[in-house]
Amino acid sequence: MSKQSTPRRLADTEARAVLRGIKGSQQKAGLVLAMIRNKPVEQALADLQFSRKGLAVDAQKLLQSAIANAENNHDLNVDKLFVKEAYADKSMVLKRFRARARGRAAKILKPRCHMTIVVAEKNEPKAEAAKA
Repeated sequence: MSKQSTPRRLADTEARAVLRGIKGSQQKAGLVLAMIRNKPVEQALADLQFSRKGLAVDAQKLLQSAIANAENNHDLNVDKLFVKEAYADKSMVLKRFRARARGRAAKILKPRCHMTIVVAEKNEPKAEAAKA
């Protein structure tokens, strides 16, 4: 007997992509992801392409992956997609030290984070569809 498959966490009109262990803090990644939240995917890709933030490159690749997941795995229309959720979670922190004067040490923290982007298909309102 095989194990039962777990039910899908997202709706049928949604797809997601997750990038784990990115070099950068959760706070800095959150600033980049806040820039694209609730925007159409074309505009979000343009915003990330011209952003001067370092984590924008990783976020752009992640958004392209989410779009590809939506198109290939869930048969969603790419023209109607928008960024429904975009958030960053905390990951491990590498702890290092720097030698200082008089035999002391200073702490150096090298944080990492996880990024998640959920894209969804925008549904047309039924009232407008009835008029057309």
